[in-house]
Amino acid sequence: MSRTISEITQIWDRTLAKLQDRLPDRHVYSAFFPDTYIHSINNDIITVIANSSLAKSMLNTTYRDVIEQTVGEITQSNYTINFIEKSEISRVGVIIPDKKEVFFKNAKVNPNLTFDNFVVGQNSNLQAYQAAIVVANSPGRLYNPLFLFSASGLGKTHLLHAVGNHVKQNNPNFKVLYVTADEFTEEYIRYVKENPGESLKDFFRTLDVLLIDDVQFLANKPSTSETFFHLFNLLVNAGKQIVLTSDRHPSELQGIEDRLVTRFNSGLQINITAPDLETRKNILRKKIALNNLEIDDFDEEVITFFAENFHSNVRELEGALNRLLFYVISIAPTKHVTMEVALNSVQSLINVKDAVTKLSETKIINVVADYYNLTPALLIGRNRTGQVALARHIAMYLTREILDLPFVRVGKAFGGKDHSTVINAIVKVEKQLKTDPAIVQAINEIKERLQ
Repeated sequence: MSRTISEITQIWDRTLAKLQDRLPDRHVYSAFFPDTYIHSINNDIITVIANSSLAKSMLNTTYRDVIEQTVGEITQSNYTINFIEKSEISRVGVIIPDKKEVFFKNAKVNPNLTFDNFVVGQNSNLQAYQAAIVVANSPGRLYNPLFLFSASGLGKTHLLHAVGNHVKQNNPNFKVLYVTADEFTEEYIRYVKENPGESLKDFFRTLDVLLIDDVQFLANKPSTSETFFHLFNLLVNAGKQIVLTSDRHPSELQGIEDRLVTRFNSGLQINITAPDLETRKNILRKKIALNNLEIDDFDEEVITFFAENFHSNVRELEGALNRLLFYVISIAPTKHVTMEVALNSVQSLINVKDAVTKLSETKIINVVADYYNLTPALLIGRNRTGQVALARHIAMYLTREILDLPFVRVGKAFGGKDHSTVINAIVKVEKQLKTDPAIVQAINEIKERLQ
């Protein structure tokens, strides 16, 4: 597509404006960029006139990447920038050098996945979050490589992108590459078929941070793994940061040669585990806020219900919430989200009858705990002090009486208590009901609150 002179001028003016903020030293801009301008745009090559031979050399080497990245953001296109001196313009046009090979054209760091919107759980991902912050602040200095592993959907990819975004924000000249292991393999195959020279290695030499997702998919690809091994060493030896993710610990990776596993083990390995209930609730609250909705418009029992029923991984939890949001925005618009609305939104995802029962178990525990000024955690825990034990026994009694659940199911609701413990608790309450008016009054008042 041809551009007018005005459009071409505007591209370079906007590029220069951004570069003034991105270059680490203002003296660099004042020395090399004044009087530069675009001479021509030929296909995907932009030729720019530099103000001196030294400027031409510096801009074509040291600062080419940040300039091309900036132009790409402005034009939404992949251009190669070629700096020449005014004297090199020939009568028939500009002498255009061979276009350099472009690798991983579609690779990019997702700007929406940052440390700010990553929900940290004390017992699940805190250490991984802390390590990611360290490498993002000091790339290549500590924990190299950083190896994060977990089951699918627990936040590994989010942390990878968060590292990339943090590095780019604080070091605009740093070159960051995020790719999956599958994308790396595809690019390697293309490279071997089309350009079996040294250009892939040259490309990796320009990187400052390499983020590889799902490295387990390098398994049983000996040629690709061999190349990755050499590129890995190249980057680490040059002090460049590598962050890897996998679905298992390096020592458990099958089909990857030992020397590569040894490299993975040479840095820091951290496991991310499934988030606990409170972390899942916080994830839901964060996602609701990110959708520009008010958390007060959702009943607290809705948050608890989703956190308890969709717990396999964060993706499942987010998927269920997205289903709810779609339902209350597009299917049955409402401002206030109650449990009835929530159950209707996900009835195809779960057994609604079981869900209502589970909700009722939770509600009984919460109401009894509130009645005795205790926390639900105390009721389902192991504390055996008088007031806690009494409240727990009453909660077990009401769960059995109101919901007609098996003793084993009641025990499960109370932190995995043995069925004999449940039976003893219920028998004790039944005896007290015959002799203690205070217990009768307490249970009646609790039942009223449960209505």
